[in-house]
Order: sequence, then structure tokens, then C-alpha cells
Amino acid sequence: MGNQIPNGVGMELDERMAIVSAQEELLRFETFTHEDAWELGKIFVAEAMDKDLKIAISIKLMSGLTLFQYSAEGANLSNETWIDRKFRTVLNFEMSTLRYSLWLKQRGTTLVERGLDPTKFVACGGGFPIYVEGVGTVGVAIVSGLTDLRDHEVLVNCISRYIGEDNVPHYPVM
Repeated sequence: MGNQIPNGVGMELDERMAIVSAQEELLRFETFTHEDAWELGKIFVAEAMDKDLKIAISIKLMSGLTLFQYSAEGANLSNETWIDRKFRTVLNFEMSTLRYSLWLKQRGTTLVERGLDPTKFVACGGGFPIYVEGVGTVGVAIVSGLTDLRDHEVLVNCISRYIGEDNVPHYPVM
């Protein structure tokens, strides 16, 4: 009965893709400066501290320049490796890492089958494009340290708070 993600929730793969695509459509910026990265980063840090999330956070331009980075108590070097892989995935495909994961599942393929090195790319949540209206994707916000769906949820919650978008659909997180 259609494509389903085997996680027990039972939502159709196409429905999941629609939610993530809508998030990316709604969470767009009018501009994005170094100061915006700082202010957005502070929202991520506040979220990590308020909820005791042991996460690493990074905001990078598409050039690779890091504008903001923070590792909460309990994050480790492995989180930075995940940040790099999530960054490369968004850099190459200009979509969230969760959406790219769903895209692969829709096609019944994997990173390796697409010619991508899984030590350099990921098929999971935690990387989100910073898209500026009229410009395109200018950067990437990345969270690592929780399950990939919770990493994605932190990204969506913090970006929506920063840009003031309250009507963002939520992806089911178990």
C-alpha cells in the first residue's frame, strides 16, 4: 500500500515528503547576513540549554565558511563529523538532509548506489538549507547529537521561531 517508512508511524512516504517540502518552502529568509547567523545561532543555543540537548550546532555559508558554531556540554567530536556530512549533503542537493533521505527512499536507492561516499554524505535529518527569497540557497543550518528526526525538529523549531513563521507543519518524531 504505497511507500512507507518502516518506523511504525504508518504515514505514507509521499505525505512525509510533502511535510518536509512545505517546511522548506515556509522557512525562507528575506535576507541572511552574518548577524542573522549569530542571532539564529543564539536561538539554537537557548533551545539546547533550555531542554538540556547535548547537541552541536553549525551555521555555514555555501562556501563552507562557518558563521556560527556551538557544542553543548555532552556533544563530542563525532558530532562535528556528522555536521560535515550533513553540510556536504545540503551543499550538493540544496535541500534538507531529511528531504534527501526521503527522496532516496522514494526511488528505492541508497547513497552508494547514487555514487556518494557515505563517509562524506548522509541520508538522514539534521541539515537544513538557508534559502533567501530571490537569491537561492546561501547557507546551511546543521544540528547533530539527537536522533536524526529530532535534529531536524530542532532546526525547524528554531528557524521558524527566528523568522516568525508559526504555521509550519511538523514531521512526526517518535
